[in-house]
Amino acid sequence: MSKPKSSSVEHRSDGSQPWLHQKGRVIQEFGTVKQFPVALSMDTRLYSCQRLNKVLADTRILHDLYKKYHWLMRGATFYQLHLLLDKHAGEQLELIDTVAERVQTLGGVAIGDPRHVAEITTVPRPPDGVEEVPAMLSRLLEAHELILTECHDAAARTQEMGDDGTNDILVSDVVRTNELQAWFVAEHLVDTPLVHA
Repeated sequence: MSKPKSSSVEHRSDGSQPWLHQKGRVIQEFGTVKQFPVALSMDTRLYSCQRLNKVLADTRILHDLYKKYHWLMRGATFYQLHLLLDKHAGEQLELIDTVAERVQTLGGVAIGDPRHVAEITTVPRPPDGVEEVPAMLSRLLEAHELILTECHDAAARTQEMGDDGTNDILVSDVVRTNELQAWFVAEHLVDTPLVHA
């Protein structure tokens, strides 16, 4: 006798067939924290995760702006800015991982889906096309300032709550990186002569 055919994918006993098209239940909702033995209260960890996810969303947008402008750069300073913006994008990518892992360390859920990021970020959306170079650089500076404003407030509040790890990441990593990058970008907007004083 032959076995009746099943409507679902048959799985061989040799285990070589992938289990495709699986769907699962959500085992932890975004905006929640699970209990972790990190010597911080649930309220402190929940607050820190909320602030970190906001910084994470804005940082992901800034990273993407850096990559976009790296590709779209024009003009006499193309080469220098093309390289600088790519370097800054790489540094922002490192921050993304650092901040996301801190959220996970606190028992939270790091924001991951780009569509969710777009809902949370406060960084203004640029035009889909190519703007003039000074406008692109100005947008980068605006994003840096938004992130820095958020980080200064979040760092102060997380320190008050005793979350030294989050405070350290916000100050030592996010603030210092963004301040340095803002300096490098802002100096490209100084209108100064190159030959005659």
